[in-house]
Amino acid sequence: MNDVINQYRIEKEPYYHTVADEVDLYEAAYGVRMPMMLKGPTGCGKTRFVEYMAWKLGKPLITVACNEDMTASDLVGRFLLDANGTRWQDGPLAIAARFGAICYLDEVVEARQDTTVVIHPLTDNRRVLPLEKKGELVHAHPDFQIVISYNPGYQSLMKDLKQSTKQRFGALDFNYPEHGIEVEIVSHETGVPSDISDKLVSIAERARNLKGHGLDEGISTRMLVYAGSLIAKGVDPRNACRVALIRPITDDPDMRDALDAAVTTFF
Repeated sequence: MNDVINQYRIEKEPYYHTVADEVDLYEAAYGVRMPMMLKGPTGCGKTRFVEYMAWKLGKPLITVACNEDMTASDLVGRFLLDANGTRWQDGPLAIAARFGAICYLDEVVEARQDTTVVIHPLTDNRRVLPLEKKGELVHAHPDFQIVISYNPGYQSLMKDLKQSTKQRFGALDFNYPEHGIEVEIVSHETGVPSDISDKLVSIAERARNLKGHGLDEGISTRMLVYAGSLIAKGVDPRNACRVALIRPITDDPDMRDALDAAVTTFF
């Protein structure tokens, strides 16, 4: 059992800068094993927050990147053929429930709704996972918790969680940090001076103001870390911003020109 679950333990403290009371709220939620939902734009720190909380609580973390091709069997497990015949292989959700890990379903709405319903018995007072193909009912370990995340800005009526799923979770809202905190994060993660981080954050804030006015999404904190990392390696700041901030988020020539102009203003 230890060999199975220890590989998911986070040994080194992940860097996470507290923004409000999210750490205390999550700790309280974990104390009663409340399933949690993290909502916010891409690259704003949701995954890093879960990693930090798993480390802080001393619990293993099993992360699943959800996608539209993911089936229920990918989550709970399946029978496999090997040289000795047929054997059962637990999926990540079953491993987490069986051994007491935090199971993090990243961008859960990317999975089909007929797949996500398998988490329902684990998110109410039953705390069980039926392995129908195996004929087993897994009772969740006392330390087990399920966490999901998604970006509400991308959702449509065809790609959203059912109310029957949403109402099984507590929720924390995430957004990009306020200016000073984001400057600290970028400097810490990349090693660039705070004046450089300040300029990068200012560029991002201008881009975020264009969301819904030519941009589907603004520049994320993750992208700022990419740009800062390039600058720390000696790449010219303007080139670093074009590669890491502007070119990934838009192909529109006019929008690129506008964002390039913003970069030139600061660098």
